[in-house]
Amino acid sequence: MKRSSIVSWGIVGALLLAVGVWGLAPAPADAQAKKKLRVVSIFQTPIEEPWDGAIHQALLKAQKELGFEYEWTEKVSGADFERVVREYAEKKYDLIMGDAFGQEQAARRVAKAYPKIKFLFGSGLGPARPNFGVFDNWIHEPAYLCGMIAGKLTKTNVLGVVGGHPVPEVNRLINAFKAGALEVNPKVKLKVAFIGSWFDPPKTKEAALAQIEAGADLLYAERYGVIDAAKDRGKLAFGNLLDQHDLAPDTVITGPVWDMHPLVKFAVESVRRGTFVAMDYAEWTMMQKGGAKLAPFYGWDKKLPKEIIEMVKKREQEILAGLFRVPVDESTPKSD
Repeated sequence: MKRSSIVSWGIVGALLLAVGVWGLAPAPADAQAKKKLRVVSIFQTPIEEPWDGAIHQALLKAQKELGFEYEWTEKVSGADFERVVREYAEKKYDLIMGDAFGQEQAARRVAKAYPKIKFLFGSGLGPARPNFGVFDNWIHEPAYLCGMIAGKLTKTNVLGVVGGHPVPEVNRLINAFKAGALEVNPKVKLKVAFIGSWFDPPKTKEAALAQIEAGADLLYAERYGVIDAAKDRGKLAFGNLLDQHDLAPDTVITGPVWDMHPLVKFAVESVRRGTFVAMDYAEWTMMQKGGAKLAPFYGWDKKLPKEIIEMVKKREQEILAGLFRVPVDESTPKSD
């Protein structure tokens, strides 16, 4: 009995030693390799369209910095949207991003069916636990600054904006632009048109040309196509979402830029650390965290009157310091 106990403990000791040695031994290469994060974006419009383009460019930049795998698909129709999102969820991507809005219900249904996968979608609605985070382009602050420039520069006191749909996200940009203009020029009138599409450059250009005919001498290009109209008629314009200087250097003064990089970087790192939270990521798209800003002036700061540049820089610093809040007005704007 005593000998049997000794033998038993000897066997146990040998096993423990073996386990210890195995634990100290180098792990196989595959086990040692860190799992590479996989991210995909699903876009309803072409990535040429600035809204989705801003997300795409931020992900490309973050991919170089953080070393994750990135895939994207564009021009996904409403009829195919849920199927495409579900296909990527089946492939077990770690983070699925995209633009929901018109496909809110579809995106949320897939997220609910795959609770272990993280979803982060452009949305005008709220997050849904445990895995559906939302974001939006909160660039109303630089839109306000553009309005201030326009209000000072206009000679006709008529400004123009062509938007996609009268949804809160678009409305607050147009209203902020108008509020900035009115702050410095109470005589300003604003022409507003909605094209009923997120990407229809010919229709956008046609609407912008009509505003120019109605007296608008500065235009805010909420949609792609306005700048082309302004260029053709020798008017000035403000870009939107992306730095659009190169589209027409002699036409585009500056414009609100939506820099998704801070948000994308934070989200990817959160997924990697296992700390991702289904929340509204709005603060990451505002000026204080670098998510919104004015595009560079590219020499326009030398062409414009000095007092305009100083005025804009002063207000910009007040926004960054929390001393001035741009009003958020999401009511549907109408032409004056």
